[in-house]
Amino acid sequence: MPSIHVCSLARMPDTVAEIGASHVATLISAGTPVPTPPSIAPDDHLTLAFNDIIEPIEGMVPPGEDHVSQLIDFVRSWDQARPMIIHCYAGVSRSTAAAYIALCALDPERDETDLAQEIRQLSPSATPNSRMIGFADRILGRQGRMVSAIAAIGRGEDAFEGVPFSLTVRRADGSEGANGA
Repeated sequence: MPSIHVCSLARMPDTVAEIGASHVATLISAGTPVPTPPSIAPDDHLTLAFNDIIEPIEGMVPPGEDHVSQLIDFVRSWDQARPMIIHCYAGVSRSTAAAYIALCALDPERDETDLAQEIRQLSPSATPNSRMIGFADRILGRQGRMVSAIAAIGRGEDAFEGVPFSLTVRRADGSEGANGA
């Protein structure tokens, strides 16, 4: 069953090898070197460079609508034959937001609240970046439901590194599941 795994930058190379991932989405601050793992084709590694902020701050790059659109396009182009990894520096905010966005993009019928609560259960530290969620909600036509669902789970527990987790992508027959990583 296709799955999306969320982790920190430090765990990304080992996680790629352990699960046999075919695609990686890196959401990282500009200037942070993140080499493409040898087993990942260059076209199957998306790197989006922006800071983990929710309001513009001088000298920093906030997540923008274009970043979220690129993420959605990348996720929708994934063949789902092998797992995808989505990571940021700590595996707490940008990557958890991106995984939530990915699942909402891949399954327009998926309940936003159930998915947000599932992420919270799998990773107590998950604090999805609300700016990214706002852009995705508008792009995906979710009419504020994504924003409300993420607001309802609130800020996660403080952590230097997030708890890695995985989400199973729903198949056409509606089957789904989730697993801790």
